[in-house]
Amino acid sequence: MYHQYREGWLEVICGCMFSGKTEELIRRINVLSYAKKNIVVFKPKVDNRYSDTEIVSHSGSRVPCKIVEKAQDILKLVNDDVEVVAIDEIQFFDKDIVDVCEYLADKGIRVIVAGLDKDFRG
Repeated sequence: MYHQYREGWLEVICGCMFSGKTEELIRRINVLSYAKKNIVVFKPKVDNRYSDTEIVSHSGSRVPCKIVEKAQDILKLVNDDVEVVAIDEIQFFDKDIVDVCEYLADKGIRVIVAGLDKDFRG
């Protein structure tokens, strides 16, 4: 018997401030949208610099997103049809974000995250 199997994985876009992380995340989201993938985009509630309802790059590119307070809230908003989960400003989430990303990838979902690779402590 044939079973359709989706293999999930995690992609990390990291770098320093103003290195184009969000721009790259938006680029990947747009490519996957063009390919008709079912995508859900998230950002933490604390990130309200440019918009409360979108992720926005410094160049002005923007994509609608869902706002969540805690990493576990993401799981409540991802249904079985979702093929891709994109998360911006991942450094602002609690430590559960690691388990959430691993769980989603294990479910066969492509997970793309963007965030700083270091904090002010290095």
